[in-house]
This record gives sequence, C-alpha cells and structure tokens, in this order.
Amino acid sequence: MERRLQMEVIREHPLTQLFWECTLRCDLKCRHCGSDCKTKADSPDMPLEDFLRVLESIRQRLNPHEVFITISGGEPLMRPDLEECGRRIYEMGFPWGMVTNARHLTPQRFQRLVDAGIHSMAVSLDGLEEDHTWMRGDSRSFGMVEQAISMLRQQPLIVWDIVTCATERNIGHLPQMRQWLIDHGVEMWRIIDVFPMGRAAEDPMMMLTDQHYRQLLDFIRDSQKNVPGLSVNYGCEGFVGEYEFDVRPDAFFCHAGITVAGILADGSISACTSIRSDYSQGNIYHDDFMEVWENRFLPFRDHEWMKTGPCADCNVWRYCRGNGMHLRDGEGHLMQCHLQRMVQGR
Repeated sequence: MERRLQMEVIREHPLTQLFWECTLRCDLKCRHCGSDCKTKADSPDMPLEDFLRVLESIRQRLNPHEVFITISGGEPLMRPDLEECGRRIYEMGFPWGMVTNARHLTPQRFQRLVDAGIHSMAVSLDGLEEDHTWMRGDSRSFGMVEQAISMLRQQPLIVWDIVTCATERNIGHLPQMRQWLIDHGVEMWRIIDVFPMGRAAEDPMMMLTDQHYRQLLDFIRDSQKNVPGLSVNYGCEGFVGEYEFDVRPDAFFCHAGITVAGILADGSISACTSIRSDYSQGNIYHDDFMEVWENRFLPFRDHEWMKTGPCADCNVWRYCRGNGMHLRDGEGHLMQCHLQRMVQGR
C-alpha cells in the first residue's frame, strides 16, 4: 500500500519543500562535513533578491502556504541579514525554518528570528559535551546548543528537533545522550549515520561498522517502543528492510526531486543539498525554476538508471528504488547500501 501511494506522489510530484543553501560559509570544521564549508567561502552568499525571484516563480503557480522553505548552508547564522531573509520569505506567504549548529544563536538573534516568523528549527548535536566538541572542533558549540534548547522550549509555536550523526565515537554513548535530551525537555530526536562524502570519506571514525549500524537501528527501535515522551527516529538515509516502520513513522521514500527541491549557493537547481552537483537540473540565473521543476528532474523521478551494481538483481528494488539520491556518486554508482550493511551486521 505504501509503495502504491509513493508511486502516485512520484507521478504528481507536488513541490512541498524547498531548501535554500543561502551561504557556504561556516565557522566550524566538523569532521563529517560533506560540503567542506569555510569561514570565508570561495562562493559569495546568494543575494536575497535572487532567491525571492525563485519564490515569485513558485507563487505564480502554487499556494505559497503549502511550500515550506528550509534555509541551510553552510551555517545560515553566518549571514548578518538572515532575519531579513526570513521576514521577506514570510511576507511572501511561505512558511520557513532553518538548519543550524546554533553557534551564533544568541538570545537576541533568536528573538529576531521569532519576530521574522520562523516556523521550525533543526539543531545539530552530536553527543554529550566531549563527543560533540570532538566532532565540531569548538569548545563553545555544546553550550550554545544547550542554550538553544532552552530557548526553543519556551516557543511552543516553533517545531524543532535535535539531529545527531551516529559515529564510531558516540555509538556507545547514545543511551546517556538520550537521557540527557529527556532531562532537557527535548521531544524529537532524529539520528542519521554518516555517508562517505567530503571529509567523512577519509575519516574511519565517521563510518559505523556493519555491527554498529545494526546496533543503531536496534537502539532507535527500542527507543520508539520503550521511551515515552521522546520521539526517536532514523533519518531518511535509506531502505532498512525488516526495520521499516519500526525506526521511523513512514516507509523509506527519497523525496528528492519529487516533493523536495533545492537552490544551491551558486544558483544551481537541485533537490536536497546533500546531493552532488552532478545532478543539478538547471540554474536560476538562466532558467525559470518552475519550468525546471515541471519539465526536468527525470533522474530523480525515474530510477530505472540505478539498476546497476548491487541494485541490478536486488529482490527489494520495488521498495528501495535504488536508495537515496545523496548516496549516488557522479557516475551514478551506489556508494552505500543500508540493506547490505544491516544484513552483514547480524
């Protein structure tokens, strides 16, 4: 039933979420970073007016209240005009949120974001203080996340969650982290594993062993069943066979290019910002966004080209459909199969 519903969504491909990579700047040097962001990026921040023209293209054809704008980076808080960006997006009728490491989320900036109409926030936290500092490379980062949690708890109209990358370093500490989150009033916790891209591809501590990967899934399933008050979910990383519906509320479905699009810092039109630039479908500086959305994105909607390598004769292809788009390299090869890892980790 879930598969039939997914195929109908693919056919209609309604745009419901748009990521905006507003900057490539970031003042942290996280060990797992896939984009290798820098304090001074090689590419300048996208001017707000350029992005607003994209929203105008969308607003001409769709109800803006039904398209959620997620501001990402880099680190969005590196933009001094972030609050103005949010306010202008909100005034055009689009709900918006952001993904942040909270390093610059002072009480003053937080209040300005609230005043600008922010609807959601995803905050990165990769363990208790020692693990998080090791991952993020900054001694102040953990305290700023703790402060962000305290502020978010006081804003009932903002939907927020904590996002954690599971690694070889923190996999054994997840139960203690879970209790810390409960004690601090966190209600939603999303855990993802790191895929081999960017800095993570060269750091053996980033990638879970197959045994630890299955341990992660067991931990999430146990948390869903036995930990009231904290919703613990696995991210949209890939198809996990027998764990489907036990580690997240819905079956695996890569929405990239189907309901989700993305505007990268250089104007490229893509889907989620984790996907390689090889799969960009156009550029806002010479293409109309909605024309691209309606008439391109074929590699995202028809996955038959993915039936190579381990996917060629896989007996669960109809449910997995070649795994997430972010797990394909520039030649289309699958970099990581979650189902294989799960089976090998028995």
